[in-house]
Amino acid sequence: MVIRMNMRESFAGFYNKRRVFVTGHTGFKGAWLCLWLKMLGAEVCGYSFDIPTNPSCFSLANVADGIVSINGDIRNYELLEKSIQDFKPDIVIHMAAQSLVRRSFENPVDTFSTNVMGTVHLLDVVRTIESVRAVVNVTSDKCYENQEWLWGYRENDPMGGYDPYSSSKGCSELVSSAYLRSFFNPGHYEQHRVALASARAGNVIGGGDFAEDRLIPDVFRAFSNGDSVHIRSPHAIRPWQHVLEPLAGYLLLAQRLYIEGPRFIGGWNFGPHDESVLEVGQVVKQFAGCWGDDVQWTMDDGNHPHEAALLKLDCSKARTLLGWTPCLNVNQALEWSAIWYKTFRDHSDELQVLSLDQIRQYEGLMI
Repeated sequence: MVIRMNMRESFAGFYNKRRVFVTGHTGFKGAWLCLWLKMLGAEVCGYSFDIPTNPSCFSLANVADGIVSINGDIRNYELLEKSIQDFKPDIVIHMAAQSLVRRSFENPVDTFSTNVMGTVHLLDVVRTIESVRAVVNVTSDKCYENQEWLWGYRENDPMGGYDPYSSSKGCSELVSSAYLRSFFNPGHYEQHRVALASARAGNVIGGGDFAEDRLIPDVFRAFSNGDSVHIRSPHAIRPWQHVLEPLAGYLLLAQRLYIEGPRFIGGWNFGPHDESVLEVGQVVKQFAGCWGDDVQWTMDDGNHPHEAALLKLDCSKARTLLGWTPCLNVNQALEWSAIWYKTFRDHSDELQVLSLDQIRQYEGLMI
């Protein structure tokens, strides 16, 4: 039986005073997640290796206020172990990663060591921490062996990955599966009391992403400077969703793991509705319309490092069993992103207020 509930009310009741350890908290998604958790009354400890960009959502939205923030490499086993032992979390959400496809071609060793051994370290530490009841390992839709087919990948499709980043995320999924079977086996749940799941999301957009070689940050920088933005692979098709969409999925999944344990273990997809699966060129045109100024761009179908041309997720499992569903279409996601970036350009001291307001607006759409 699927339990339907108002997710907004459910989150507030569950996360208040709950202790949540977040790796990768200084990144784009991590910063938004920590803001949301603080709003919900959670006690948050973040663990990240430096702030990945300058500027950053983490700094601009003053995410560090009111949380424990630890500067540490996920590959540093001893520091990671001490940090989790000292904080004694109820829930762990693992997002620390080398998250860029093109950078993985430049430095594959760093990508694999961070994304694979970082996951090994995190899960191995969790085995020693009695307080932890739920773990969500955040990977990527690129973890699947991409067949370039028209239908969405399901959670039981094979792992794979053409490029080092995608492969590393497939490996992270295999690590989760091995630890789930070997150490957090649902058949022995009463002994270990840990429920482990992985979460796979598509291309995430939203205010505060300043990474290189990502579409919306690249477009924003060009538009802000009055430059013509150069778009690679304009006909590549991707699922586009606002950052708060998968974060709502992670929060809901962690909550269900904590409360109901083994029933919600394993892999979960969190992607947009089919109408938000668009070509890169279409997204640029829509963002230009939201931006509103006289902007220009050029499309480039030349040779670039390999990236998937078509990638979709089937999210039937999350909709049916978790009761999760996307709240924003791609145009709304782009509008919210444009508002955030324009506020950064004109009134950067107001970004924490704006970010919290967008979270509240999103909560108002949740069912």
